[in-house]
Amino acid sequence: MDTLEQLRSGALAGATRVAISCGLESFPPELFGLADTLQTLDLSGNRLSSLPDDFGRFTQLRILFCSFNNFTRLPDVLGQCPRLEMIGFRSNRISDLPASSLPRNLRWLILTGNCIASLPDQLGQCEALQKLMLAGNRLSALPDSMQACERLELLRLSANRFEALPGWLLRLPRLSWLGFSGNPCSDARERSAQASVYAPVVRWDALEILEMLGSGASGVIHRAIWRDGGAARDVAVKVFKGALTSDGLPHSEMVAWLAAGTHTGLIGVLGRIVGHPDNAEGLVMPLVDASYTVLAGPPSMQSCTRDVYEPGLSLSPEAARRIAMSVASAAAQLSARGILHGDLYAHNILHNLLGDALLGDFGAATFCDPDNGQGQRFESLDVRAFGCLLEELVDRVEPHGAVASTHSALAELRDACLRPDPSARPSFLDICASLAAGS
Repeated sequence: MDTLEQLRSGALAGATRVAISCGLESFPPELFGLADTLQTLDLSGNRLSSLPDDFGRFTQLRILFCSFNNFTRLPDVLGQCPRLEMIGFRSNRISDLPASSLPRNLRWLILTGNCIASLPDQLGQCEALQKLMLAGNRLSALPDSMQACERLELLRLSANRFEALPGWLLRLPRLSWLGFSGNPCSDARERSAQASVYAPVVRWDALEILEMLGSGASGVIHRAIWRDGGAARDVAVKVFKGALTSDGLPHSEMVAWLAAGTHTGLIGVLGRIVGHPDNAEGLVMPLVDASYTVLAGPPSMQSCTRDVYEPGLSLSPEAARRIAMSVASAAAQLSARGILHGDLYAHNILHNLLGDALLGDFGAATFCDPDNGQGQRFESLDVRAFGCLLEELVDRVEPHGAVASTHSALAELRDACLRPDPSARPSFLDICASLAAGS
């Protein structure tokens, strides 16, 4: 984190990235000294409510974060920045989203946790838009102009006021990661799922919490010892934060995880926590063997919607096929239970060197009706996400020798999952059959 003193002293001269969080109430004019070099500006965690009228002087600026401030309107001046492509104004008080605030090169817009009730028609003119995060607002509709956003891949609409989603949304050719839990159109299915699932109750005082294993937007996971009737068992414990995340509501995640059921390709649930000292919700899960590692890291600011893998990662064709088979089989079970995973990504998959894989993280999951045509259309979104995963796996397999046929089969299945027409994509049951035939 940079300081205002560094900026004023000239220590940041020529910087391409600056981050200042010190309770600013007005935009530091000294930043204009970096107008020709600054590419990333992070002013999150201040008290700003406006940007200067000549903000367009930042001709090289590509990324701007102003989250956790006091903006009530997305600044019009953003539209004057010729290279600006990523904008983050999470958790302000924004209710006004003027068309003039949208730069022509916009790829990634984060407006989670604001007060937005409508979107401008001009959003449909943002042809480069790939990632749109709108959870926790007051939206009940999307502008029909967004049918033209054919590059849109990730959309978060959770915790809004949608009675129904527009029919054209599920026909977008590249949409792969959709979350819309916490809306009237999904609440009934979620309540029904919650009433029908059963999970043993685990008292908090029966758990000995040990080291942290990981943390995410919705909660923190620790290793723990569960003493159940005298017997001790190593487990993992996830305690939900209870606040809105970029994907949606943690309670919806917990219900979806419980409703997902038992499957060899899923990180399962052993019980639901009661008696937490802060009344927090939580789950007890099996402790995954230490030989499992995360398949990839989450998308970067540069990759936008695609995961970032360790350089040099190489998979045998059989390991890649087995990973794909595990995930596809788990996704087929979710689809049959009316669950759209919404975040089917390599960074939510654990694997070992043998190709065993476990899918987890239901933070963006949404319930839908599996017994009508709509359920099939929602499944096609997870199928496209699976196609992106296959593409990444295929890129890390050496296509030579006796295993070239497996590589070719995975590539053919990848292409089928990525078809622009969602209705032409295979189901997960079809995918499982194809992968099994290639074993």
